[in-house]
Amino acid sequence: MDMKLELVPIPVADVDRAKAFYAEKLGFTVDVDVRPVDGVRVVQLTPPGSACSVGFGTGIPAYEGTPVRGLHLVVDGIEQARAELIDRGVEVGELQDVGGGVRYAPFSDPDGNGWTLQEMAWRTGDGF
Repeated sequence: MDMKLELVPIPVADVDRAKAFYAEKLGFTVDVDVRPVDGVRVVQLTPPGSACSVGFGTGIPAYEGTPVRGLHLVVDGIEQARAELIDRGVEVGELQDVGGGVRYAPFSDPDGNGWTLQEMAWRTGDGF
């Protein structure tokens, strides 16, 4: 049986601010921004090269709660990815080498949802 993770709902306080952060600062593609009924807004964005999106909005319980932690964006070339995000105005932490060819650089969105750029030596170049 195949199972594909395709959407991770995250809580945000301001949908427009979050949409701008993910689209303009992180470069995610805006897939959906709809208001199907009064009081409900659904926004879905996808990182470049990913099959999994994040979603947020209003009027749906899945979009409520405390910030999500530990979301990983796997990249090929963490120095370049980190520099690009910093150039776009994202506050990205220092590179952390945790051994075994794995390196991280943490950051958060304006609502405290915690993200990590992750590079794994065996998942770069043709192996990415």
